[in-house]
Amino acid sequence: MKIFAANEHQPVTEDQKHILVLPNDADPLTVDLAGVERIDLDFPKFTDGRAFSQARLLRGRLQFKGEIRATGDVLIDQLVQMSRCGFDVAVLREGVDKSDAQRQFERFHAFYQGDVKHPLPHFRDANFRAAA
Repeated sequence: MKIFAANEHQPVTEDQKHILVLPNDADPLTVDLAGVERIDLDFPKFTDGRAFSQARLLRGRLQFKGEIRATGDVLIDQLVQMSRCGFDVAVLREGVDKSDAQRQFERFHAFYQGDVKHPLPHFRDANFRAAA
């Protein structure tokens, strides 16, 4: 996952038609994704997790292959879960250190549950590899 400091992210302009800024209350299943290369999903406050569900729908059901970017009130303790839900890029909120954020990925090496990148839960994946 790429991590940007708040000052490294530029707001989307009207002429950037390939970038879609999806509001938290929008249903990704009803959005036309033709020509969209990047989708920005907003976390208006850290307790609002609707963007996690939106990312999961975009990757899982809609098979969106472009970039999904987390913006807004993004904290370092959310980054691993963001990656597992399908985010490619996170823009940290003002005042959060990038090097501290990157260390989150060094803390966790495996997960029991499946996710966007590894859909099978650990026990099923382990059994599949043993049978092969």
